[in-house]
Amino acid sequence: MAAMLDTLAAPASHELEIKHSRFLARAAPVTDAAQAMAFIQSVSVADATHNCWAYRHGNDYRSSDDGEPAGTAGRPILAAIDGQGYDRIAVVVTRWYGGIKLGAGGLVRAYGGTAAECLRVAERSPLVPMTERILQCGFEDMGIVHTLLGNVGAEKLEEHFLPEGLRLHVRLPADQIDALALRLRDATRDRLRLSEPVNHD
Repeated sequence: MAAMLDTLAAPASHELEIKHSRFLARAAPVTDAAQAMAFIQSVSVADATHNCWAYRHGNDYRSSDDGEPAGTAGRPILAAIDGQGYDRIAVVVTRWYGGIKLGAGGLVRAYGGTAAECLRVAERSPLVPMTERILQCGFEDMGIVHTLLGNVGAEKLEEHFLPEGLRLHVRLPADQIDALALRLRDATRDRLRLSEPVNHD
């Protein structure tokens, strides 16, 4: 089983001074690549020496050295994201040059270290794998169905009333499916139908 990943509960920042250069890391949760790029643009400082960045959203990830030697900034920031067990976040590390060259190894440590420390002290929010189900029940079971769905943190996506009862499209934590199915079966004496939604893509 894959390790559980987290996203950020809120934007975070962390600042370090290394050999007179100032490094400021800013990180935020993102819902997709477009939001990641918008965040990167919004926090990049025009008069700074470099605004290096990385984001990860599942298998979609990018990074930029923004003029630093190749591989010394963007990739270490991405490595910090992965190393801290994060997903769906973007991190920008802005540098103001202080007159002393750090060398390739020093840059890797500075960018990666500033990003990693920012993420280490940030407030985390677990990314819970979600799944969707279609649920059909008679009118007599609606009350217990809504109670049980609430107990497992299910989110109602669609609700349709049919002549024979109710059809619900719900999203819930994947690890709650088996427990929900068992409780629904017991509570409704197996009258309820639970199925996976049909994908028409």
